Amino acid sequence: MSDTTLKPTAAASGASATERFLSDKTGTSGPGTDTARVSTLATEVLTAVHDVIRRHGVTYEEYNALKSWLIAVGQDGEWPLFLDVWVEHVVEEVAGATRAGSKGTIEGPYYAPGAPALPSTAVLPMRENEAGTPLLFQGRVTGVSGEPLAGALLEMWQADNDGLYAQFAPGIPEWNLRGSVIADAEGRFAVTTIQPAPYQIPTDGSCGRLIAAAGWHAWRPAHLHLKVSAPGYATLTTQLYFQGGEYIQDDVASAVKPELVLAPRPAADGGMEVTYDFVLAQAS
Repeated sequence: MSDTTLKPTAAASGASATERFLSDKTGTSGPGTDTARVSTLATEVLTAVHDVIRRHGVTYEEYNALKSWLIAVGQDGEWPLFLDVWVEHVVEEVAGATRAGSKGTIEGPYYAPGAPALPSTAVLPMRENEAGTPLLFQGRVTGVSGEPLAGALLEMWQADNDGLYAQFAPGIPEWNLRGSVIADAEGRFAVTTIQPAPYQIPTDGSCGRLIAAAGWHAWRPAHLHLKVSAPGYATLTTQLYFQGGEYIQDDVASAVKPELVLAPRPAADGGMEVTYDFVLAQAS
């Protein structure tokens, strides 16, 4: 990181992620009033916890340490981080198991709706002399039958060359490396950005204490985030990674899939370029 004074704290990142979730997601996932379903899921989760306690002979000291840690996760505002890093990839796996079209993966905690609208050929908003290798990301959006999806919306967001996200780290313009690209009449797009860096999830809070206690690493591979949508089609949420990049094989969030790994090639301007097409399934 070029300037350690700009490093986001776990508390600040956690508070931002929690506030964003409560603003954007609460109440959007259905009424959730099926008591039989709630009973089944809650009972099985608790039974699994009970089984772990019995199998490993968990002591009162370990139990109390867990209670203390769970309280701290909430105080740090890190429940979105914890769930998105260690749980969401399985929820996404189940949700996308029967969906046709392109592969999806986790959204993560750093999405922000309302990014500036951009034409099909565009430069992602960035600072003057933004650090990083220039990247031309281009492709096409179609339906499963090959029909071009005119005006498809590609919401893009990514970390910068220091692994930091606008709106979740200090000192970065609000919409830096975030944009809503509108595909042309043939579903095509071409976006100039920079190749992002790998980054650590915040480690100075409760999630970091778990990582240190378990001897894990805290790194995510470099990636582009996208939400791709069109009227009448199911929205695709995905991340695209870079061939040969660090942490591809052991992503802390377990979100990498082979179909999502890009292979950029050198471009004439000294940067890199890559083509990746999206295929959307019709909405059910």
